[in-house]
Amino acid sequence: MRYTLRQLEVFVAIAQHESVSQAAQTLALSQSAASTALAEFERQFDCQLLDRIGKRLKLNALGFQVLPKAVALLDRAEEIEELLSGQRGIGLLDIGATLTIGNYLATLLISDFLKRHPGSRVRLQVRNTTTIIEQIAHHELDLGLIEGDCQHQDVVMQPWVEDALTVFCAPSHPLAKVKKASLDRLLRETWIMREQGSGTRLTLEQAARHRRGRFDILLELEHTEGIKRAVESGLGIGCVSRLALRDAFRRGSLVPIATPELDLRRQFTFIWHRHKYLTTGIREFLRLCQQMTEDIQRIDEIELPRVL
Repeated sequence: MRYTLRQLEVFVAIAQHESVSQAAQTLALSQSAASTALAEFERQFDCQLLDRIGKRLKLNALGFQVLPKAVALLDRAEEIEELLSGQRGIGLLDIGATLTIGNYLATLLISDFLKRHPGSRVRLQVRNTTTIIEQIAHHELDLGLIEGDCQHQDVVMQPWVEDALTVFCAPSHPLAKVKKASLDRLLRETWIMREQGSGTRLTLEQAARHRRGRFDILLELEHTEGIKRAVESGLGIGCVSRLALRDAFRRGSLVPIATPELDLRRQFTFIWHRHKYLTTGIREFLRLCQQMTEDIQRIDEIELPRVL
């Protein structure tokens, strides 16, 4: 073969970081060594894979074609190396999860995975839906667990389990004494809401899209716990996954609001790049996720450790 795995590794790192210096740092190489490896790789085939735009290196049309195949080949090579070295475990997994999944489910799943496969390694990033999809599309993550929809042409979706959002307020709020709230009433309230790009925000806005009114948003917060604390303080009402609210409802620090006009159901979904090679580790992690939810209809039925 006219190229080496190291050359592929350098190319993939530069494509992901759009920078030779950052790629070199990731691979523990000098900047000159990384630059030379890329130049030699392109020279061998008399081609160019990246274009310099300002201070960034961007994939060109050929580079876009080569990148997913290079990532898949490196994944397979890593599995071979682990087999030959007799390594326990099934390699490194880079997983991305949106906030509800990341904060309430992912750590349990990763703990189970590591107990079953000692010697394996997992890196978890918790971001909003839009960011996780972008990271999957750029081969920065092996697997994504998201709460929102995904329309990216390079990303494969596999349904996992149903979730439902719940509108809620503090016990002292006037809506706490109302059996149900109309959408018109909800639109007159002050809201503490997730940021743009989150699956939670998108689900709520889609559910209310048939009304012309807009939500009166006082605060936009990236974290579910922050929204809960702000609502408990009486700053407004909120809407997050019922999974994140069960303990607060049990304690009575927050109160659910019935919203019959809003369909707040959504699907938790697995995503990966269309050209991603599903390693043994990825397949095993998917299996554990499905095993966790095989006997339930909705995710808030799952048994989780209680928070006092």
